[in-house]
Amino acid sequence: MGAYYEFGILGPLAVTRDGRRVDVCAAQLRTLLAALLVDAGRVVPVDALVGRLWGDVPPRGARNAVQNYVLRLRRTLGPELVRTDRLGYVLDMADMDGLDAHRFCALAREGGAALAEDRPERAAALLEKALGLWRGEPLSDLPPEQFSDVSPGLCEQRLSTQEAWADAVIRCRRPADALPELSRLTRRHPLRERFWAQRMLALYQCGRQGEALECFREVGTLLAEELGIDPGVELKALHQRILTAAQDLVPAVPRAPGPGGRGNLPAETTSFIGRERELAEAQRLLGRSRLVTCTGVGGVGKTRLALRAARRSAAAFPDGVWLVDLAAVTDPALVERAVAESLGLRDQSTRSAADAVADHLCERRLLLVLDNCEHLVAAVAELVLRLLRAAPELRILATSRERLGAPGEHLLLVPCLTVRDGPDGAPSEAVRLLKDRAAACAAVLPADAGRDGSATELCRRLDGIPLAIELAAVRLSSLTVAEILERLGDRFRLLSGPRSAAVPSVASVPSAASAPGPVAALAAGYRQTLRGVMAWSHGLCTPGERLLWARLSVFVGGFDLRAAEAVCAGEGIAREDVVDLIDGLVQKSVVTVEPVVTVESMATVESVVTVESVTPAGRPGAGTRYRLLETIRQYGTDRLRAEGDTTGLRMRHSDYYQSLAALAAAEWCGPDEVRWLERLRRELPNLRSALDFCRVHPGRAPAGAAIAVDLMRTRCWFFGSTLGEARHWIESLSALLDPALAEPTALVAAMKTFVAIIQGDQPAARACLDECHAVPAFAGAAPVVYIEGVYTLLVLGDPACIAQLAKAREEFLALGLTGDAHMATMFWAIATAFLGCRAEARSACATYVAAAEAAGAEWAQTWSQWCTALTELLHGEPSRGLLPLCDALVRQRALDDNWGPAWSLETMAWTLGALGHHAWAAVVLGAAHRHRQATGSQIAGLHPLSMLHARTQDLVREHMATAAYTEAWERGATAADGITLALGIAHEALLLEGGRASGAGAAAGRPG
Repeated sequence: MGAYYEFGILGPLAVTRDGRRVDVCAAQLRTLLAALLVDAGRVVPVDALVGRLWGDVPPRGARNAVQNYVLRLRRTLGPELVRTDRLGYVLDMADMDGLDAHRFCALAREGGAALAEDRPERAAALLEKALGLWRGEPLSDLPPEQFSDVSPGLCEQRLSTQEAWADAVIRCRRPADALPELSRLTRRHPLRERFWAQRMLALYQCGRQGEALECFREVGTLLAEELGIDPGVELKALHQRILTAAQDLVPAVPRAPGPGGRGNLPAETTSFIGRERELAEAQRLLGRSRLVTCTGVGGVGKTRLALRAARRSAAAFPDGVWLVDLAAVTDPALVERAVAESLGLRDQSTRSAADAVADHLCERRLLLVLDNCEHLVAAVAELVLRLLRAAPELRILATSRERLGAPGEHLLLVPCLTVRDGPDGAPSEAVRLLKDRAAACAAVLPADAGRDGSATELCRRLDGIPLAIELAAVRLSSLTVAEILERLGDRFRLLSGPRSAAVPSVASVPSAASAPGPVAALAAGYRQTLRGVMAWSHGLCTPGERLLWARLSVFVGGFDLRAAEAVCAGEGIAREDVVDLIDGLVQKSVVTVEPVVTVESMATVESVVTVESVTPAGRPGAGTRYRLLETIRQYGTDRLRAEGDTTGLRMRHSDYYQSLAALAAAEWCGPDEVRWLERLRRELPNLRSALDFCRVHPGRAPAGAAIAVDLMRTRCWFFGSTLGEARHWIESLSALLDPALAEPTALVAAMKTFVAIIQGDQPAARACLDECHAVPAFAGAAPVVYIEGVYTLLVLGDPACIAQLAKAREEFLALGLTGDAHMATMFWAIATAFLGCRAEARSACATYVAAAEAAGAEWAQTWSQWCTALTELLHGEPSRGLLPLCDALVRQRALDDNWGPAWSLETMAWTLGALGHHAWAAVVLGAAHRHRQATGSQIAGLHPLSMLHARTQDLVREHMATAAYTEAWERGATAADGITLALGIAHEALLLEGGRASGAGAAAGRPG
């Protein structure tokens, strides 16, 4: 399934992929993207792009540079967006509504048409939505001269739309709603007479005739002083009609509202935090759909969001916005009567309440908010369908933990509050809520609570659930944030609300027309405690769903369908029923569906954006993942513990993830390599849980050791965590192994050796290698020979490693261990580059590159590119290594590889130094140092690499003053994005080298 992109040019350039922001950091890439967006769907000639990027004086090789920028843009966004045409490039968008400027124009046209058809209410809603897309001046973060032909036109369209909006609002008999905006517009555009005319008319219709006349005098003075002219015909005519009190200027008297006034929305008693995106989406859906249902986990704030969205949309509903709270209604037969009572109907006839409500609504334009529908889904759905058929202007906004399932229903999934701070350092929504509610309870957070991350950690562990955060804020009057964090293991006891007499009983709720039962009792007080919310959801589930909920709590982080079937089926749950039970839990907002976007091979045209899951064979493919919020998971864990089945489930859980790790290792270095890396990274919480269970449960150490070893073979620890964690698990499980188990003992010792070598811990590496030799049966086995070769290369720097690694490679290939053979091939090629002759190095490099390409393994290809650059540096033409290094860096970033870039940057610095670009080499040395610090790797313990590092450093220092070197190095070490900085430097170096490293393809200067 392809990703959905949204682009914004009505303000700073903005890009999102499936709702998540995509950063396009480089200034030239942003300009290129903006140039393609303003002509989205049309071919933009290369010369036009050159003009946008560099103006009238482009640099030498500008067309080749455009080709390079397009390649980088494809790797950032995806290869399917930017298509090459014989004349240039075109940004292909499957849905043009993904561009805010296109949506704005479409909404403005539709609103203008509605106004022309004398439908001002519809026009006002559409035009307000169109104007809401603006976030500032068009492309305000780019140099204004680059888009001077685009911005004025867009701004003029915006002004015309603002004029149309004001006309529509005034014609809706709501002049007071237009006045604040018209006052702002006349201040900002004082010479635009139309705004003054609208402001005068609105003031007059609000009974402020004197102020309207004063407006005329004010604009007359402005026009005379600035332009030396009198007001236009429209202003003069309006002025005269106001003086004579023309009858057609008086607004028509609106139709009398129905029983109960214009609505019954309760006033807000606390501040509303965040939710801007959800509010905008709710308003968008209400504009397009007649039935919108807000769904989400209990306590997530569905009601609050719906009420705020309804209040914001009230202007579009002249007959009001009406709330019906169904929380205390337990009898489905009473739903229609609850709606009638909330609407203020007192029908005494023999007809049904549903007939009375339908008759009342049939000619009204009204928004009905049905709150807390989850326990009455069937009855609510039936009534909703009947009302929508009877009342064509009716809109319904419902809240429910389960979808209603009525025809035409549009769902709005209400997520938890954000728990990560914004890119500008602004506090997350969850932290803002915590601070606000704490202040309301006179429990002010310490000044350092935000800076030390404790408030963020508390909100994260509470899943960003507003109810849980508000209950925690109450506790802050007697506990510190740290003390609450310590006690979250029993969060349901800790986060119980105050027992207050202010909470109404069931009998006091007007719509509770039946005798209170157990569900009604819960309905009256379920908001008091976190446990109450969970118990309410639990009570709505079927017995099978409750059992599966408990069993799913064994998963940490997330899971897929195959995992749930393997671990949770049996003893009351048939395997074939798992999918239906999960679906039921999803519908009830207990299980969250998590489509996970995986960017595969962004450097190739064939690569696609997929959603990761498991195919029937257990391999990663396109599908869905699921998750229990931690609060829901803990409730399930309590239920599982009460049933006494925890150990059995943990056994099945660890067995499943042992087989998963083994399959990943067996398929390492193949076409699914990237998807395996992505999947293992997402499964790390479950893998850690399995490792921990194997560590503490008697007899499970061999299984845990197998998981740790297989994860090391797939390089999972390099991607998803750190080598320090890998070492922790391998060493702790190694100590529990029975020495009589020769194979696991030898494999664990070999992996301990490898980790110690890569970390630069030479004493530990020597000791672990001795452990390998201490297992006689495996002393000459391929894994041990391989580790000996890596040790001889990186610790000793001895050319004997070449033969050792070649031997290990051949033995792995003979055993069919493709992934292990790939690693041996890689280190063999590296060894020959550092320690072999020119012919050996080139032959080994070619073998490695061919193997990586034949395997279709994206991660492997990044290292084959690195090896190519290293071989060119030591045995060929260094400039030919820059392009492979750039390619490796772009691919590594697309893969979210935080290990590889440290070494690609380091090798780029060596290459720049060898080419004589000493200042640039110093910058990239600093960037490489920062990346090594982030990964914890030590170059000092890696003999051939440290030698080349020292040689480059000495060379650069020799050609630079100390202060200049320090300044350049610090620039790289402190750069926010060292990779982008290095790519820019490499690009400039390639241009200076005359394009020699670009190869024959770039010389043609055609779009690529």
